[in-house]
Amino acid sequence: MRYFLLLATSLLPILASSARGAESAFDPYAFQQQVAICPGINRAENKTVDLHLEYVDVGNQYAERTIVFLHGWPSLWASWKYQIDEFKSDYRLIVPSIRGYGASTHPGDVQTSGSMPDLVGDLMCVLGHAGVSQAVAIGHDWGSALAYEAARERPDVFTAVVGISVPYAAAAGPYVPISALVPTFPHFAYQVYFGDETSTAIAELSTDIRRTLRATLRTVASPPPPDFLLSNSSYLAAWQNVSTIPPIPFFGPGEEDYWVEQYSIQEFNYNLELYTNPNRLAAYTFANGQGNETIPRPALSILPEQDPVADWVDVATLLKSASLLPKLTQTTLPSAHWAQLELPEQVNSLIRNFLSTF
Repeated sequence: MRYFLLLATSLLPILASSARGAESAFDPYAFQQQVAICPGINRAENKTVDLHLEYVDVGNQYAERTIVFLHGWPSLWASWKYQIDEFKSDYRLIVPSIRGYGASTHPGDVQTSGSMPDLVGDLMCVLGHAGVSQAVAIGHDWGSALAYEAARERPDVFTAVVGISVPYAAAAGPYVPISALVPTFPHFAYQVYFGDETSTAIAELSTDIRRTLRATLRTVASPPPPDFLLSNSSYLAAWQNVSTIPPIPFFGPGEEDYWVEQYSIQEFNYNLELYTNPNRLAAYTFANGQGNETIPRPALSILPEQDPVADWVDVATLLKSASLLPKLTQTTLPSAHWAQLELPEQVNSLIRNFLSTF
């Protein structure tokens, strides 16, 4: 009898983990996509076009508070699957795919028609289409930068901000190109490649979409090669000796296929926009000209401890992020870049506790 009790006890964590896996089964096809028609400027051709921006509108439609989740690169609305499951009962959730990702269209000029203020305009249009007047902005990667910029530009709309993996970078001081940061942060080299050799990078990334996504979406337990991101002339060169990159660790059956399908619509033709020098300079010029770098709203920064891109705590210190976020709570997690997917329970707990404080 004692043996069976011990056996049952030892199996409990496995059974609990299996139950969580069954409960968290995520089918992106089951979510209806709303479409907001928003104006977008193609600056290369000096014309305004209609953008079709897709977003998911789920959760408690009668909730007093709305959360908007903003993804980064290379990502989709579906990267928030664990947060959708966690918060859908208590909040209304607006989860867009940013212009140039999935079926959300783009003005057609990746170099100059996708700056951060452009994306804030898209976000305001999506919220207007959804009938949302105020929201908490939660972002990951470039989505964090968008969340911070939205809260900086429109503190009347965004009542709080959460940035995951990337700290707040204000447009204070002189403009600094990414290339100037590579000697200090060598894993930023890939961003120079994306910004300076954009058409070459687009072709490389689009050749095998599944391989590109698998190379990028890794965990601490299944990391990329050590020299990944160190090249300013290739994104995937570090993987050249790996014939088949392992599947994305935090995806269930069919999810990776969905991501490949979504990225096959526009490939990588337009979603490198925030890396290009003209768009970066336009964003800096706009924000620096306004002169209000401080974000007065409550802010939560969740930074990974094992991100192959950079030590983001050091970056936050260098950027003096805390001095510009007077209501900041900053914490770290032992994850790689995709914290909300790798450690969803911890991320969800931090967000829920943060939301309960104001």
